[in-house]
Amino acid sequence: MDDSATAQTAAPAETLKPRSELRDTLSFLLKLAILVFIVRSFVFAPFSIPSGSMLPRLLVGDYLFITKWNYGYSKHSLPWSVPLIPGRVFAKDPARGDVVVFKAPPDAKTDWIKRVIGVPGDTVQMRGGQLILNGKAIPKQRVADFVLPMTPNADCDAAIEATADGTPVCRIARYRETLPGGKSYDVLDAGTSAGDNTEVFTVPAGHVFLMGDNRDNSSDSRFEPVMDSTGTNRGGIRFVPMENIQGKAVVSFWSTDGSAQWVLPWTWFSAARFERIGEGF
Repeated sequence: MDDSATAQTAAPAETLKPRSELRDTLSFLLKLAILVFIVRSFVFAPFSIPSGSMLPRLLVGDYLFITKWNYGYSKHSLPWSVPLIPGRVFAKDPARGDVVVFKAPPDAKTDWIKRVIGVPGDTVQMRGGQLILNGKAIPKQRVADFVLPMTPNADCDAAIEATADGTPVCRIARYRETLPGGKSYDVLDAGTSAGDNTEVFTVPAGHVFLMGDNRDNSSDSRFEPVMDSTGTNRGGIRFVPMENIQGKAVVSFWSTDGSAQWVLPWTWFSAARFERIGEGF
């Protein structure tokens, strides 16, 4: 008898290691987390509107996407501002009129959204509620009033009135501003406020001057930061470093009037403002 043949016949069959469902699940979740981290850091990210400082374009309860590649990347491009990117790479300055999401000075911990008004070298001033850019008054045309239905998350800076059917609404004077280069957008003017008359600001290199479209209810570059005892900024932001900018607002993907209740799924749809979905900037 062939001894080698006998040995081969007698060898035990190779056993397969049992698959671990837990290990496979954890591996999938890790890969998914890495993918989400990359997409949110370098491609696009969602952002929700918590205040009325950007009325009339953005309402409280709007959700939008921002693109991350427009102005380059810094540590603030990453979730939680993880310090993996030194300075600012692939840098590109925003244009006047862009709506941007950024980490608000001075602590750079909170996400804010405003419109770019001044870029490095510009001079910016408000005079009697009129925007003055580089010594010239920006064209400001009166248009139809902004009328906002009063819903649970509505933010109104003017007197509330009732329509013919008794529905309460907020009515605020609206104007159309047009920046050099042709970028136009609507702003609100509810009356006089501390931000209607300012000194002349000169935007330093590497920074931008940002303002909210709701001019009488926006803490922005017209004001200095004011920190309270809890470390929360109750004031403005003055000049914002370019590296604080996270991305450019591009499109709204959801909007709710605040009347939805999580325990009542049908209210998720009745509260939706479908007409606002898909609006660009």
